[in-house]
Amino acid sequence: MCLNGWGGKLHEEILPYLAKEAPDVLCLQEVVHSPETDKDWLTYRDGDHILPQRANFFRDVMRRLPDHVAIFCPAAQGVLWDGDTTIPSQWGLATFVHKRIPIIGQVQGFVHKSYSHDGFGEHPRSRSAHAVRVFNAELSRPVSITHMHGLRDLRGKMDTPDRTAQARRFLNMSQQVALPDDLSVLCGDFNVEPRSETLQILKEVGFTELVTGRGFTSTRNSHYTKPVKYADYMLVNDESAVKSFDVVYEPEVSDHCPLVLTV
Repeated sequence: MCLNGWGGKLHEEILPYLAKEAPDVLCLQEVVHSPETDKDWLTYRDGDHILPQRANFFRDVMRRLPDHVAIFCPAAQGVLWDGDTTIPSQWGLATFVHKRIPIIGQVQGFVHKSYSHDGFGEHPRSRSAHAVRVFNAELSRPVSITHMHGLRDLRGKMDTPDRTAQARRFLNMSQQVALPDDLSVLCGDFNVEPRSETLQILKEVGFTELVTGRGFTSTRNSHYTKPVKYADYMLVNDESAVKSFDVVYEPEVSDHCPLVLTV
C-alpha cells in the first residue's frame, strides 16, 4: 500500500483502516514525528496555509501495526505550534514492513536538496525517498520497493528542471537497492500529472504505470477540491507479476487515495 497520510489529519479514519488492512508493506508519505511532546495535535503554519497535524503520527501508526518493522525517513525538522508555543517536529516519510518479511537491503536519501535541520525551508523543500529490498517467499524472489513524496511547487504540477532531476535521483535510488532480476515497484505522491516528464523517465527504463494504465481517473477524493485529481502513482517493471491493483476511494482516510498492489 502506498498512501500520503495528510499528516494524520483524518486520524480517526486512517488508523483503524491501516490496522484492519495491515498491508505487508506500507509506504506512507507526509508523516509527522514530534518526539519531544506527548501532545496529540499541533498546528502547521506556512503563511495562510494552516493545517492540523497529528503530532506523533509516526508513533500512532507504529502502535496500530505492532507486527511491522517501522522506518522513519525525515526530510526536515521545523516547528509546529501548540497555541503560541513552538514544538520541534520532524517531517518526512515512513516505511512499514511486516516482521515475517525479511528486509535484505535498503537505501535512504534525498531526491531534492538535503536534510534541513533548522526549519522546513523555502519551497520547493527538501524531499527524501526510501528504498527497501525484501524477500518474497511466495514468489521465491526479491521485491524492491522505492517511494518518495515529490516536490510541491506553488506554481502547480508542471514539469520543471527540479522535478526532472528529482525523477533521475529517485530512479537511481531504486537502482542502488534493486538487482536486475528483482520485481521492482516505484510509488509515492509524485505531485505531477500523467503526461509528466517524471513518469516518462521511469517508463523509458521499463516501468509500467498502473494508475492511468488501468483506467483510474483520480487519486484524490472529496477532501481535495482543486481541479487536478492526479498526484499518486505506482509503477512496476514486470506487469505480469501483478495479481491486482486498486485505487481505494472508500473509506476516505486522507485527501489522497490509498494505492494497493498485490503481486
